[in-house]
Amino acid sequence: MSTMTDAAGLPAAPRWMLPGRLASLDGHGPQRRTLRDWLVDLVLFGGAVWLWAAKDPAPHRLLEDLPGWTRMADLSLGAVGCLALWSRRRYPLALAWYLVPLLAVAPSATGAAIVAVLTVAVHRDWPLAALIAGLHLLVAVPLGLFLPPHGESGAQNAAWLVVMFTVPLSWGMAARARRELSLGARREVERQRFEHALRVADAERAERERIAREMHDVLAHRISLLTMHAGALSYRTAQAETGEGPPLKAAEIKEAVDVIHGNAHLALDELGEVLEVLRTADTGGRIGASSPSRPSLAGIAGLVREARAAGQQVVFEPGDTCEGREPHPRVQRTAYRVVQEGLTNARKHAPHAQVTVRVGGAPGAGLDITVVNPLPAEPRSSAIPGAGAGLAGLAERLSLDGGTLEHGPCDGTFRLAAHLPWP
Repeated sequence: MSTMTDAAGLPAAPRWMLPGRLASLDGHGPQRRTLRDWLVDLVLFGGAVWLWAAKDPAPHRLLEDLPGWTRMADLSLGAVGCLALWSRRRYPLALAWYLVPLLAVAPSATGAAIVAVLTVAVHRDWPLAALIAGLHLLVAVPLGLFLPPHGESGAQNAAWLVVMFTVPLSWGMAARARRELSLGARREVERQRFEHALRVADAERAERERIAREMHDVLAHRISLLTMHAGALSYRTAQAETGEGPPLKAAEIKEAVDVIHGNAHLALDELGEVLEVLRTADTGGRIGASSPSRPSLAGIAGLVREARAAGQQVVFEPGDTCEGREPHPRVQRTAYRVVQEGLTNARKHAPHAQVTVRVGGAPGAGLDITVVNPLPAEPRSSAIPGAGAGLAGLAERLSLDGGTLEHGPCDGTFRLAAHLPWP
């Protein structure tokens, strides 16, 4: 059997447990499932039988002229009404409708009618329960008023009948309200559990995205440097083999190998730093702020030197960043990543073009970072692989820091511009 879910994706309660719809999918009520259900049904059946058996055997004076079989018919129909109570859970509404005409011809079915009113009040909305109770009273009260038992007046008997029907009606509506309140509390608990699971899943997804951004920023930059050095070494070797260029000297080979080896070690070191930061609880973005190896504004000059050493043409224009009052370490780290991403993209798509890096700002005005390079004459398929999500991750990083990022062609150049808050 499939499990129903509500709009929030939570498992929905059975239809017979829902407010206003305490019926199962086939239109019937719930079945007996526990010993308590059987005991309740047995007590109610016993009460109805007791009222049936307690009927005054002496006929009212208005009924003395009726044949004797009418009294036996009354008792027989009343017994049928009592036996019908065993179907009250499955067919509560049908039973109540059935007992209205039965009560009109068999007053001994009063006990069964009272139980039917109680059942409808428990399993249906109060307007329908009140209608059912009113119909039964509309039949029972006139009979009790004009045909009272011996020793009672018609008014007293009618008043007792009103009490006998209204008390179960009120009791049933109170029981239904308590069930709905309990059901609402259970559903609220389930909803809170579901929302907590969503929050946990969102936190895990955000952490995975954070790790992916850090990995991309670190590895893409270093691997692009390695690719450039390895490509240059391969090109020079191929030129020497075909006689189109001089053979590589041992010192040149050693220098290229040392650069590749050094950048590989730096990639591993930076990767270890990223993992260390990610494993540490973030306390306001100041983790590792005292470590000189953390990405910062001062480290941008190192990025430029590494790019130049790899053969990239870089013009660095550092502005006045008010060294006595530096931006927040997290802002510095983001600025570092902006320059790193800009240099990496330039190496991928315009490897021989000159790149201009500008960094400047002031407290209150914010920190501005710009990386500009000419667009290549023809679109170039980069030899350096990548996921193509670096700028998207960078935009998300700046958004989390309260900054903005703009990138795209502008007057024959590709411009990457970022603005970060600097209180």
